[in-house]
Amino acid sequence: MFATFTAPSFGPVHNRPSSGRTCRCGVQHDQEDDVLGTPLDPDTYDYEAAVLWNAHAGALWRRFSVYLRREVAKRAGLSQRRFRDHARVSFAKVAEYQKRGAVHFHAVIRIDGPGGGDTPPPPWATAELLTDAIRAAARKVRVEGPTLDGRAHTFTFGRQLDVRTIRSADFNDGQELTERAVAAYIAKYATKGAETATGTLDRPLKFAAELAQLDISDHARRLIRTAWTLGARKDLEHLRLRAWAHMLGFRGHFSTKSRRYSTTLGALRDARAEWRRAQATAANDRATDTTYVLAHWVFAGTGLSPTEAWLSASLEPAPGTEGEPTNG
Repeated sequence: MFATFTAPSFGPVHNRPSSGRTCRCGVQHDQEDDVLGTPLDPDTYDYEAAVLWNAHAGALWRRFSVYLRREVAKRAGLSQRRFRDHARVSFAKVAEYQKRGAVHFHAVIRIDGPGGGDTPPPPWATAELLTDAIRAAARKVRVEGPTLDGRAHTFTFGRQLDVRTIRSADFNDGQELTERAVAAYIAKYATKGAETATGTLDRPLKFAAELAQLDISDHARRLIRTAWTLGARKDLEHLRLRAWAHMLGFRGHFSTKSRRYSTTLGALRDARAEWRRAQATAANDRATDTTYVLAHWVFAGTGLSPTEAWLSASLEPAPGTEGEPTNG
């Protein structure tokens, strides 16, 4: 199944309703309109909850993956322990920023046999069963957040949850859906960062004063400033909000997968290293015995040169005079 998990609402924003109606502001926005995703009323938009939701989105997904296995096992009539002997739930997901700056997840989720993707799923593992389990787990999952100034934060997924069977033709505009097409669909989200979706930064901030000089939207500026301000709180230091203010509080990986979903990153790295070694060997076989020298390196020594040592010593105060005032 291909599922999209969104964030809850933090206040009404400018949008393009799928029904074709106008935005709440009364305007039919163009697809490229810069106002899309920005609050209708910035003064009432819940920037604090928006930043904290991003900061807890990774934890929310991890808990969802646990709940999902429970829901699948329950529908199969199996205990958690016995479920591992019959099937395994695998997934690959990517994180994408919505226009409003909230992270949402796109995930390919499937049921495999007990050995992972190399073994066929049991007969009871149907698309309907998995869809029902995904929806149930998404409704139940929640993460308790911090209590700030008397306000308790609890994080859940938004009400908008899209779950589709990958084999269906409407998933790929009526065309036959191949594994390559699914990979391409997922990969396009991997190239979209916060700076692409919301017009924010592609690098960490060093000082809050930088915000005044940056060419970013007012909405992005307020999200970043909120993350920076919350990052100064001692009770939120574990979220490292200042280090991730440019990512609007989200500090998770843009792409993750379960261990048995497919090959491992280590195996991919080994394959790339082997390919490079083969290419280097082939290049050496074609090379001649001539060596082209671009430059000569000569060891000059370590430490300061005599002139630098004399200058350094002349700038140091004489012993016993460190605290004496200077003339003038």
